[in-house]
Amino acid sequence: MAALYRKYRPQDFDEVVGQEAIVRTLKNAISSEQVRQAYLFAGPRGTGKTSLARILAKGLNCVQGPTPTPDKVCNPCVTIANGTSLDVIEMDAASQRGIDDIREIRERVVLQPAEGRYKVYILDEAHQLTDAAWNALLKLIEEPPPHLVFVFCTTDLSKVLPTVRSRCQTFVFQRPRLPELVRLLRRVADGEEINVPDQALALIARGARGSFRDAVSTLDQLASATEKQITVQSVLQLLGAVEEEALFRLCDLVVDRDTAGALTFVEELSEQGQDLGRLVVDLLEHLRHLMLVQHMGEVPDSLPVTEETRDRLRAQANQVGEATVIRLVDLLAVAVEDMRQGGDPRLPLELALVKVTRPGADLSRESISYRLEQLESRGHVPASPVPVPGTDTDTPRQRDESVAAPAPPSLELEQLQEAWQRTIVPAVEERSIPAASVLREAHPAGLADDTLTVEFPASAAFHRQLAEEPKNATLLAEALYEVTGRHLGLAFAEGEARADDSEADDEPPGEEKILELVKETLDARERED
Repeated sequence: MAALYRKYRPQDFDEVVGQEAIVRTLKNAISSEQVRQAYLFAGPRGTGKTSLARILAKGLNCVQGPTPTPDKVCNPCVTIANGTSLDVIEMDAASQRGIDDIREIRERVVLQPAEGRYKVYILDEAHQLTDAAWNALLKLIEEPPPHLVFVFCTTDLSKVLPTVRSRCQTFVFQRPRLPELVRLLRRVADGEEINVPDQALALIARGARGSFRDAVSTLDQLASATEKQITVQSVLQLLGAVEEEALFRLCDLVVDRDTAGALTFVEELSEQGQDLGRLVVDLLEHLRHLMLVQHMGEVPDSLPVTEETRDRLRAQANQVGEATVIRLVDLLAVAVEDMRQGGDPRLPLELALVKVTRPGADLSRESISYRLEQLESRGHVPASPVPVPGTDTDTPRQRDESVAAPAPPSLELEQLQEAWQRTIVPAVEERSIPAASVLREAHPAGLADDTLTVEFPASAAFHRQLAEEPKNATLLAEALYEVTGRHLGLAFAEGEARADDSEADDEPPGEEKILELVKETLDARERED
């Protein structure tokens, strides 16, 4: 018994789905007797390139033709459909790619068609032909016998030689839209008396990634496994796909900043046997849909989703922030990279969910713009200059506005200590290299009442004095706000040297080294009194 994708492949132009522009052009070419000597069909696998090549051959060799509506019952049409026609030769360029195979073609094309009007050569995976084979074909493509037509099919148009492309009429096949795939699957299911709900067909179509052949083959496999009683759950088990409901729920937990709920839900999916690698991929696709809706203002027709899902996408796109979507996509990219290296995606997935639901726990530079946008969207826009020790620039009105503003994000001393050398000092360095050099000798020692105590070892007293200068203190306060989203006051103190502050044998740079660094950075020189 033939596979369903072969049984239901289109037999004439009217049965082709999703390639209307190409079908219209070919039908007009046949009707107006303007058929070209060589065609190049390019596009993803399973989109109907070979099937349309056979239909073109039928239109040219049908007893009623040349005609854009072959009768499908005459001997040329039947033999072409069965693959037994002597006038339509199909070759697999993946295995017949050498110059000897092309020489055989050149020797045979001089013979007249056995039954029809044209000899049609269909070469699948044409991009795998060697350069020598293409060069042997060039003259034949450009000046063929009047009864010869070439159709080259390829999934990688970029690998076809430009000299060949210039001699062919090229058609680029598009991936079908989800409703088109679902309609095709429904026609096959009804024809085979398969009991399957529309939701299950939509899942099969989504998993096929735009391939007719893959979609029908999956339906065929499911029909065999379930005795033609296909359910949504059986589709999910076969494909390893994540149900749309799970993706929406996970994003709802992100909107609610429910870290525990998100981690628990991932645990539940894992216990159910869900492939977490597939969860990451499907969640990225869902986030892409949300991003498109947010930036385009509507659900694009090209998205492979049902009408019910379109309504839910609109609603969720209005709930989740744009910054949250982009941030989560960036974080999940780490999980994708780990999977490519053979790693377990679970930990990167969980870290991504923690960081996006609790941004205060992540002080990396990558989170800065996200955190600031979140603060501004909640009314945390700074209403006063950054506080600096020994200054009082706040006006009464600004102080009142500051009091009325919502509470800033939480912050702990351990977070600042962990981020000091990795994040905070580099943020100062972007503003002033000398100031950053001074602060590398220090470390956060205390945090109380929004005042950060910065401690220097006793051997770096000169550095502490430089850090206390209003200009340098302001640079540090600005960097702290950039990283943490909080306005922090500063206090400077001397303390014990820490083992991890510097290398064991290294001494902190002295006054002369600091002065030299200032001269190099600012192109300055000392004044002579």
